[in-house]
Amino acid sequence: MPNWLLPEYIQDMLPDEAWRVEQMRARFLDLLRKSGYQLVAPPLLEYAESLLIGGSRDMDLRTFKLVDQLGGRTLALRADITPQVARIDAHLLNRRGVTRLCYAGSVLHTQPAGLTRTRELLQIGAELYGHSGPESDLEIQQLMLQSLNMLGIGDVHLDLGHVAVFRALVSHARLDEELEGELFAVLQSKDSPALQALTQPLDKTLRNALLVLPSLYGDCAEVLARARESLPGYTEIRAALDALQTAATQLQPLVASVGIDLADLRGYHYHSGMVFAAYHAGSHDAIALGGRYDDLGKSFGRARAATGFSMDLRQLYRLLPEQTVKPGICAPHLDDPALSEKIAQLRASGESVVVDLLGDAALRGELQCDRELVLRDGAWQIVAL
Repeated sequence: MPNWLLPEYIQDMLPDEAWRVEQMRARFLDLLRKSGYQLVAPPLLEYAESLLIGGSRDMDLRTFKLVDQLGGRTLALRADITPQVARIDAHLLNRRGVTRLCYAGSVLHTQPAGLTRTRELLQIGAELYGHSGPESDLEIQQLMLQSLNMLGIGDVHLDLGHVAVFRALVSHARLDEELEGELFAVLQSKDSPALQALTQPLDKTLRNALLVLPSLYGDCAEVLARARESLPGYTEIRAALDALQTAATQLQPLVASVGIDLADLRGYHYHSGMVFAAYHAGSHDAIALGGRYDDLGKSFGRARAATGFSMDLRQLYRLLPEQTVKPGICAPHLDDPALSEKIAQLRASGESVVVDLLGDAALRGELQCDRELVLRDGAWQIVAL
């Protein structure tokens, strides 16, 4: 096999993509900085037990693992940065008030999330710790949508869900972990026949509530109205529906549409409240994800209210319109102080000046320049190629 081939679903970023992704990253982090978020940079590699928290089998299967040649313990390459940021908040910063953190870095997956996705994502996101109210949920959701809009990604559809609905149902029914896990799996896949079979032994109230969950998807007002009619009046469920209503009302001006999906249990093993996902017609998968995860910090010795979101810049890049790169200025390779000064002035003004080391006219097109510096009347001047 040729040694220049890459593993499946692993790709290089060539200049056009790499430059634009870097510009996106810089603009995104600048928006977060102006919003009071502080940048952290966790390591790519950690002990496996630090990354595989929350009991998520999906995360375990998605994570590359290896043995540390120094200590003999199992290490893992991160598949998600959120647990690392939770560790930093809980164990290293140890602040008592609200903490806002952001990050940008590569994550690796053993399997691609979709047919057109890479296994090496450039994950970027924000996390807010120390506040459990709807205000922090709304801040994170608005920041996610503002970020997408700033990057030039419009016509976004936002889906809202709330894991407290399912948690309340299984909690009141006191189901064992095995049945709870099976119900979770079939609800995620919206497998109605399997759901019918699993709920057969349950009491009528719980059975009817679980059977209706997959249909509680779509238009916000309609779904919430049906949910209030068809779900038990548990305090936790009513509070969740009220929170979804408030969020949908506040976020509607920022998106093309808002929907509700009460069977969306993505991240159920560590999410504890409202979850949300942004969609775009140009992608089969969600382009940004987030939610509340108040219990995650407990794994690091300090439970903290927490909510956040993340997105993959490499996925977002593919949704942007093509951008014309401004051509540069070609300069000859000469030992001339006046030429060096002219090049420095042009670069300081924002121009791209490329020194033609080879001086081969046949290869000049590869320099991507539409102008050149020529010496005329004793001064270096810019002329069109």
